[in-house]
Amino acid sequence: MSKQAVQSGQALEDAATLFDPAESSPMRVVHRVVFPADKDLDVLPLYMDSGDVSNGLLGDNGAGAAAVQIQASGTSLHPDDLLGRRSVRVRPGQRLSLGSYFNAFPAAYWRKWTTVSSVTLRVQTSGSGSLVVYRSNARGVTQRVESFRVAGEETNVHPLSLAQFGDGGWYWFDLIADAEGMTLISADWSVPDNGKAHGRLNIGVTTYNRADYCNNTIGAIAADSDLRAVIHEMIVVDQGNDKVRDVPGFNELAADMGKQLRIIDQANLGGSGGFSRNMLETVNGGVANYVLLLDDDVMVETEGILRSATFADFCRVPTIVGGHMFDMFDRSVLHAYAESVNLWKFLWGPSGDLYHRHNLAAQNLRATAWMHRRWDVDFNGWWMCLIPTAVIKEIGLSLPVFIKWDDAEYGLRAKAAGYPTVSMPGTAVWHVSWIDKDDSVDWQAYFHGRNRLVAGLMHSPYHKGGDLLKQSLATDVKHIFSMQYYAASARISALHDVLSGPDHMHRTMAKRAPELRAMKGKFPDSAMQQDPAAFPPPRRRKPPKKGKEPSAPKLYALAPWLVKTLIKQTTIPASDLSVQNPEVAIAHQDSKWWRLSQLDSAVVSNADGTGASWYQRDAKKARALLRESILLHMRLRQDWENLQKQYRSQLAEVTSIEAWEATIKDAENGSAR
Repeated sequence: MSKQAVQSGQALEDAATLFDPAESSPMRVVHRVVFPADKDLDVLPLYMDSGDVSNGLLGDNGAGAAAVQIQASGTSLHPDDLLGRRSVRVRPGQRLSLGSYFNAFPAAYWRKWTTVSSVTLRVQTSGSGSLVVYRSNARGVTQRVESFRVAGEETNVHPLSLAQFGDGGWYWFDLIADAEGMTLISADWSVPDNGKAHGRLNIGVTTYNRADYCNNTIGAIAADSDLRAVIHEMIVVDQGNDKVRDVPGFNELAADMGKQLRIIDQANLGGSGGFSRNMLETVNGGVANYVLLLDDDVMVETEGILRSATFADFCRVPTIVGGHMFDMFDRSVLHAYAESVNLWKFLWGPSGDLYHRHNLAAQNLRATAWMHRRWDVDFNGWWMCLIPTAVIKEIGLSLPVFIKWDDAEYGLRAKAAGYPTVSMPGTAVWHVSWIDKDDSVDWQAYFHGRNRLVAGLMHSPYHKGGDLLKQSLATDVKHIFSMQYYAASARISALHDVLSGPDHMHRTMAKRAPELRAMKGKFPDSAMQQDPAAFPPPRRRKPPKKGKEPSAPKLYALAPWLVKTLIKQTTIPASDLSVQNPEVAIAHQDSKWWRLSQLDSAVVSNADGTGASWYQRDAKKARALLRESILLHMRLRQDWENLQKQYRSQLAEVTSIEAWEATIKDAENGSAR
């Protein structure tokens, strides 16, 4: 391994490119070491940590992840040690590791998806100490590569091979200060340029009444001159009545961004409508090579956006590059890392044995074995997702589904056309997580049900959709047994629409959500009250059996339990007392369907704790809903092959630019096709 020291008296190369004699070709910086601009201590574990992994070999924590104790160096990093966006002070005797989520180099992903075969680490320091380079393998084993002594002010350049990263692994480096201390001035990772063009990027944001969040995102992007150098336009599709233009400070940001910022007012066509408009404007503009979709309720690490575009430049084929999702309100928690669609159940979720919500403050990158394996995915959430215009031109825009499943379906469609999706480490946003949401019991239940079935008709490889119809019916039964008649009714409307064929999607884009919201008044379970005193006190006709609340039925007793519950739900009227007073008050986390099914009424808290609704059992309504759901699922199973042909044959048409332009125009005119 070669080492080149550039003394402080020499001029350093430009931040974007350098020339390394060992490589004998121009190099492009693809991954810069950065630190949080706001010095937020909650996010520091995502950028750096002090200390060592005890033995470099990671153990199993019993949940498919590895855990060891980090041996603290004895001194915590002080916010004043952060000297800037790219510089940090290492105090005397301290060890600082850049083996972190944002600053380690995800070598395995570059090895797999790009034409790059080597990477060069460049580290500029002052003071005295040691620089130690590490790598890991797919099993999470840490391996020391080389160690160097540094003194004074110098820049060390280290060419490194990517050959050994076939299944996983990262590169990173540690700094160990001598008695006088040392400073990291800057560091970056670069790859041979090989004549690759610098792609132009559009950023597409869709917003609905989250103007403050959106304005903050504009501000973060406006402040990053390096990112702006690759941006053609930032297009904000504003579909709400709380306008981004009206937020204090917007005019100053707009003046700063100039022609790089464009606001488009549009009727509310949901996330898929807003993001399709971003795609459409990017393709029709004819300048940008990529559009990076961003949710409106996010905080961005702008360096990750720049990395996404650079990574896409080097990919072997046009590739969708997605970012990960951290929890905005628990900022060191990695909420979503890699996701796939279980094609048998036709349900999205974490890939393999991964899980949501990993706290990197408690267990950092170096101590988490599963993060060292390369994870391949079916799709990436559109909270942050770069899509090449070449992909859009071939496979079309989003499916016109308003919300839900648009990102997963697009990933499956792209994969079928030969375009992979990569969920890229080191690129991420902080997003409001869904742990305090349960949109499956409100008007969005329609979109959960319909869009999963539509995506299944288009992409399921199994006869009759595998387990999808069984899962769909089971979900309806759970809602009905839980006295969630609003959600069940919305899902039955979804079944009717699916059976009507693919034409309904564009036809109902602008009107279905308002219609669903208008249904709420018909169902007590949808009437949320914020005042805890809004409901009568709970009273029960008789106490729980043996003083115990109902528990989940055992598998061996499930069949008789279901029969007994079905008879109660559909034939036995609720008690008179349960109409006057709820039987119990139940916290959201305890509102399991098997518990609610044993009650005649209950006050149930919503997911975010802001209110509650009074669920009331109605045997007549339950009977009618259950009967209709069963009949519609039977029809869907019987007609599956014919519907599948319809949906697949019309996929290109319903996702075409022409179809979307017509729908957008109709929505602006207040008409429906």
